[in-house]
Amino acid sequence: MLQAGEWAYSDTLKEHFMNPKNILQGENTDDFDGVGMEGNLQCGDQMMVVIKVDREKDVITDCQWKTYGCASAIASTSVLSEMVKGRTLDQAFNISPKEVALELGGLPDNKIHCSVLGDKALRAAINDYYTRNGMTDKVKKADVKVICQCMNVTDHDIEDAVLEGARTYLELQEHTKLGTVCGQCKDEAELLLEKFKHIHFGV
Repeated sequence: MLQAGEWAYSDTLKEHFMNPKNILQGENTDDFDGVGMEGNLQCGDQMMVVIKVDREKDVITDCQWKTYGCASAIASTSVLSEMVKGRTLDQAFNISPKEVALELGGLPDNKIHCSVLGDKALRAAINDYYTRNGMTDKVKKADVKVICQCMNVTDHDIEDAVLEGARTYLELQEHTKLGTVCGQCKDEAELLLEKFKHIHFGV
Protein backbone atom coordinates (compact mmCIF):
# COMPACT_ATOMS: atom_id res chain seq x y z
CA MET A 1 0.00 0.00 0.00
CA LEU A 2 1.38 3.40 -1.00
CA GLN A 3 1.78 5.93 1.76
CA ALA A 4 1.04 9.64 1.33
CA GLY A 5 3.74 11.27 -0.76
CA GLU A 6 5.02 8.00 -2.24
CA TRP A 7 5.21 7.42 -6.00
CA ALA A 8 4.90 3.98 -7.58
CA TYR A 9 7.02 4.81 -10.64
CA SER A 10 10.51 6.10 -11.39
CA ASP A 11 11.44 9.78 -11.18
CA THR A 12 11.93 9.78 -14.97
CA LEU A 13 8.42 8.50 -15.57
CA LYS A 14 7.04 11.01 -13.07
CA GLU A 15 8.83 13.86 -14.89
CA HIS A 16 7.48 12.80 -18.29
CA PHE A 17 3.96 12.45 -16.89
CA MET A 18 3.93 15.74 -14.98
CA ASN A 19 5.81 17.66 -17.69
CA PRO A 20 5.28 15.74 -20.94
CA LYS A 21 7.45 16.72 -23.89
CA ASN A 22 6.38 17.47 -27.48
CA ILE A 23 2.59 17.51 -27.03
CA LEU A 24 0.80 18.42 -30.26
CA GLN A 25 -0.97 21.75 -29.86
CA GLY A 26 -4.28 22.08 -31.69
CA GLU A 27 -5.72 19.73 -34.28
CA ASN A 28 -3.92 20.85 -37.45
CA THR A 29 -1.42 18.27 -38.74
CA ASP A 30 -0.85 19.84 -42.19
CA ASP A 31 2.72 20.87 -41.36
CA PHE A 32 3.79 17.31 -40.60
CA ASP A 33 5.12 14.68 -42.99
CA GLY A 34 3.49 11.65 -41.37
CA VAL A 35 0.48 11.07 -39.12
CA GLY A 36 -0.29 7.89 -37.19
CA MET A 37 -3.33 7.03 -35.08
CA GLU A 38 -3.76 3.99 -32.83
CA GLY A 39 -6.21 2.84 -30.21
CA ASN A 40 -9.90 3.28 -29.66
CA LEU A 41 -11.60 5.88 -27.50
CA GLN A 42 -14.29 3.33 -26.61
CA CYS A 43 -11.55 1.32 -24.89
CA GLY A 44 -10.22 4.41 -23.16
CA ASP A 45 -6.94 4.86 -25.03
CA GLN A 46 -6.22 6.65 -28.27
CA MET A 47 -2.89 7.95 -29.53
CA MET A 48 -1.88 10.28 -32.36
CA VAL A 49 1.79 10.67 -33.34
CA VAL A 50 2.99 13.12 -36.01
CA ILE A 51 6.50 13.42 -37.45
CA LYS A 52 8.61 15.76 -39.53
CA VAL A 53 11.32 14.21 -41.70
CA ASP A 54 14.55 15.48 -43.26
CA ARG A 55 13.99 13.90 -46.66
CA GLU A 56 17.63 14.06 -47.72
CA LYS A 57 18.91 12.27 -44.62
CA ASP A 58 15.80 10.14 -43.97
CA VAL A 59 15.94 11.35 -40.36
CA ILE A 60 13.11 12.36 -38.00
CA THR A 61 13.57 16.01 -37.01
CA ASP A 62 10.43 16.43 -34.92
CA CYS A 63 7.91 14.13 -33.25
CA GLN A 64 4.76 15.34 -31.49
CA TRP A 65 1.78 13.50 -30.08
CA LYS A 66 -1.60 13.66 -28.39
CA THR A 67 -3.32 11.00 -26.33
CA TYR A 68 -6.31 10.05 -24.24
CA GLY A 69 -4.56 7.54 -22.04
CA CYS A 70 -3.19 6.74 -18.61
CA ALA A 71 -0.10 8.15 -16.90
CA SER A 72 2.10 5.38 -18.28
CA ALA A 73 0.87 5.97 -21.85
CA ILE A 74 1.55 9.71 -21.52
CA ALA A 75 5.03 9.23 -20.06
CA SER A 76 5.94 6.47 -22.53
CA THR A 77 5.00 8.53 -25.55
CA SER A 78 6.67 11.64 -24.14
CA VAL A 79 9.98 9.83 -23.78
CA LEU A 80 9.52 8.07 -27.14
CA SER A 81 9.06 11.44 -28.87
CA GLU A 82 12.45 12.49 -27.49
CA MET A 83 14.15 9.21 -28.36
CA VAL A 84 13.27 9.27 -32.07
CA LYS A 85 14.58 12.75 -32.87
CA GLY A 86 17.72 12.45 -34.96
CA ARG A 87 17.13 8.77 -35.73
CA THR A 88 16.59 7.42 -39.20
CA LEU A 89 13.12 6.18 -40.06
CA ASP A 90 14.32 2.57 -39.89
CA GLN A 91 15.89 3.09 -36.47
CA ALA A 92 12.75 4.77 -35.15
CA PHE A 93 10.48 2.10 -36.62
CA ASN A 94 12.37 -0.60 -34.75
CA ILE A 95 12.31 0.97 -31.28
CA SER A 96 10.70 -1.59 -28.98
CA PRO A 97 8.36 -1.07 -26.01
CA LYS A 98 11.11 -2.62 -23.87
CA GLU A 99 13.55 0.15 -24.88
CA VAL A 100 10.96 2.78 -24.01
CA ALA A 101 10.35 1.19 -20.62
CA LEU A 102 14.10 1.09 -19.92
CA GLU A 103 14.42 4.76 -20.86
CA LEU A 104 11.68 5.51 -18.30
CA GLY A 105 13.52 3.62 -15.61
CA GLY A 106 11.12 0.70 -15.77
CA LEU A 107 7.38 0.11 -15.86
CA PRO A 108 5.28 -2.35 -13.86
CA ASP A 109 4.52 -5.48 -15.91
CA ASN A 110 0.82 -4.61 -16.06
CA LYS A 111 1.66 -1.22 -17.59
CA ILE A 112 4.10 -2.33 -20.31
CA HIS A 113 1.20 -2.46 -22.78
CA CYS A 114 0.81 1.31 -22.35
CA SER A 115 4.14 1.85 -24.08
CA VAL A 116 2.91 -0.12 -27.10
CA LEU A 117 0.29 2.49 -28.02
CA GLY A 118 2.84 5.20 -28.82
CA ASP A 119 5.09 2.69 -30.53
CA LYS A 120 2.30 1.55 -32.85
CA ALA A 121 1.22 5.12 -33.63
CA LEU A 122 4.83 6.05 -34.46
CA ARG A 123 5.08 3.13 -36.88
CA ALA A 124 1.78 4.18 -38.47
CA ALA A 125 3.15 7.73 -38.89
CA ILE A 126 6.31 6.42 -40.57
CA ASN A 127 4.23 4.25 -42.91
CA ASP A 128 2.03 7.27 -43.65
CA TYR A 129 5.15 9.26 -44.58
CA TYR A 130 6.24 6.53 -46.99
CA THR A 131 2.75 6.35 -48.54
CA ARG A 132 2.50 10.12 -49.01
CA ASN A 133 5.86 10.21 -50.75
CA GLY A 134 5.26 7.35 -53.18
CA MET A 135 7.50 4.91 -51.32
CA THR A 136 4.88 2.22 -50.79
CA ASP A 137 7.57 -0.44 -51.18
CA LYS A 138 8.98 0.71 -47.84
CA VAL A 139 5.66 0.47 -45.98
CA LYS A 140 6.00 -2.25 -43.37
CA LYS A 141 2.83 -4.08 -42.54
CA ALA A 142 2.82 -6.42 -39.61
CA ASP A 143 2.32 -10.04 -40.59
CA VAL A 144 -0.58 -11.51 -38.67
CA LYS A 145 -1.01 -15.23 -38.13
CA VAL A 146 -4.24 -16.73 -36.81
CA ILE A 147 -3.32 -19.18 -34.05
CA CYS A 148 -6.78 -20.16 -32.78
CA GLN A 149 -9.09 -20.68 -35.74
CA CYS A 150 -12.15 -21.23 -33.57
CA MET A 151 -11.91 -17.89 -31.76
CA ASN A 152 -9.92 -16.01 -34.46
CA VAL A 153 -7.04 -15.20 -32.07
CA THR A 154 -3.80 -14.05 -33.72
CA ASP A 155 -0.17 -14.04 -32.64
CA HIS A 156 -0.54 -10.28 -32.11
CA ASP A 157 -3.44 -10.92 -29.73
CA ILE A 158 -1.22 -13.29 -27.76
CA GLU A 159 1.59 -10.72 -27.61
CA ASP A 160 -0.85 -8.04 -26.43
CA ALA A 161 -2.13 -10.40 -23.72
CA VAL A 162 1.43 -10.98 -22.48
CA LEU A 163 2.05 -7.23 -22.41
CA GLU A 164 -1.15 -6.85 -20.40
CA GLY A 165 -0.02 -9.37 -17.78
CA ALA A 166 -0.77 -12.90 -19.01
CA ARG A 167 2.01 -15.25 -17.83
CA THR A 168 0.36 -18.69 -17.93
CA TYR A 169 -1.72 -20.51 -20.52
CA LEU A 170 -4.78 -20.15 -18.27
CA GLU A 171 -4.26 -16.39 -18.04
CA LEU A 172 -3.79 -16.29 -21.81
CA GLN A 173 -7.14 -18.03 -22.22
CA GLU A 174 -8.79 -15.55 -19.86
CA HIS A 175 -7.46 -12.66 -21.96
CA THR A 176 -8.17 -14.06 -25.43
CA LYS A 177 -10.56 -17.06 -25.09
CA LEU A 178 -8.23 -19.09 -27.34
CA GLY A 179 -8.32 -22.86 -27.03
CA THR A 180 -11.76 -22.87 -25.42
CA VAL A 181 -13.44 -24.78 -28.27
CA CYS A 182 -11.31 -27.53 -29.82
CA GLY A 183 -7.99 -26.87 -28.03
CA GLN A 184 -5.83 -27.79 -31.06
CA CYS A 185 -3.93 -24.48 -30.82
CA LYS A 186 -2.62 -25.06 -27.30
CA ASP A 187 0.92 -26.16 -28.18
CA GLU A 188 1.55 -23.29 -30.59
CA ALA A 189 -0.04 -20.79 -28.22
CA GLU A 190 2.18 -21.93 -25.34
CA LEU A 191 5.29 -21.57 -27.51
CA LEU A 192 4.30 -18.02 -28.43
CA LEU A 193 3.49 -17.25 -24.80
CA GLU A 194 7.03 -18.21 -23.77
CA LYS A 195 8.53 -16.37 -26.74
CA PHE A 196 6.82 -13.08 -25.94
CA LYS A 197 7.56 -13.39 -22.21
CA HIS A 198 11.24 -13.75 -23.09
CA ILE A 199 11.22 -10.89 -25.63
CA HIS A 200 9.48 -8.37 -23.43
CA PHE A 201 10.42 -9.43 -19.91
CA GLY A 202 13.50 -11.63 -20.26
CA VAL A 203 11.84 -14.60 -18.58
